[in-house]
Amino acid sequence: MTVALFNHPCALDHDTGPGHPECPDRVRAVLRALDAPEFAPLLREAAPRAPVSALHPAHTKAHIEAILDLPRDSVTYIDADTIFGPGSLETALHGAGGACAAVDAVMEGRAEAAFVAMRPPGHHAESNRAMGFCLFNNAAIAAFHARARWGLRRIAVVDFDVHHGNGTQEIFSPDADLFYASSHQSPCYPGTGRVAERGVADNIVNAPLPPGAGAKEFRRAWAERIIPALNGFRPELLIISAGFDAHAADPLAQLELHEPDFTWVTQELLAVADAHCPGRVVSLLEGGYDLTALASSAAAHVRALLRQ
Repeated sequence: MTVALFNHPCALDHDTGPGHPECPDRVRAVLRALDAPEFAPLLREAAPRAPVSALHPAHTKAHIEAILDLPRDSVTYIDADTIFGPGSLETALHGAGGACAAVDAVMEGRAEAAFVAMRPPGHHAESNRAMGFCLFNNAAIAAFHARARWGLRRIAVVDFDVHHGNGTQEIFSPDADLFYASSHQSPCYPGTGRVAERGVADNIVNAPLPPGAGAKEFRRAWAERIIPALNGFRPELLIISAGFDAHAADPLAQLELHEPDFTWVTQELLAVADAHCPGRVVSLLEGGYDLTALASSAAAHVRALLRQ
């Protein structure tokens, strides 16, 4: 299977400062893992810079202008965790551009799947708010790009990051043809993602997991709740918010997953994509803050995308 890997050197230029978990070393660790000989078949491409117009309609004009107007010669704390510095805008725009280019790659048939190894993550960014390390919502931007350029209607984003993707949910909730599903620790940041949050047409599916939950609970949530709903939605494109901070070694939460769990869920999602959208999968790096666990988990995920 041909899998495209999108990255850009500017992923290292978003400087969050000493000790911040969302650091440039995250991408360095992932790319080192994907330099192993087994990943030689990856089609390696540069993530292009997204035009500002690509950020619509995932984000409001006010939000986009607010980010564009931030000073680029100093550091701004948007909130206690979300930092904008001299290199942040270029990094974020190339992250969004990589997401859109990954959609193009699978729609053009140059690749059957794609993985975008960029930062910062995106799934907490709401239509009018940056938060939780996130400036722009790359998954939502990719979904709307798929509509605008390729005429797709039914697009799904599924999210196995340990934190609920409140931003993707908020953007997708009012649109019956956009589907969002998430497994995540609860209680945990950002405090959203209850089962009762279902969207305008049951197009939101949340599977909260208690602290300490492991493979058994995770796999049951996907097999019994998320995968059946996703099959019922019949997506024309499947986008994965691939966060690896549900790993047992991650310092920011308390789920107990390991690399085989990320392999398993990726294989399950590929089966859905095979059934409904000729295998078209775009995967976007979200969280993961233990560098060793992040690297090995991302490698397990990409290995599964390659169907090795």
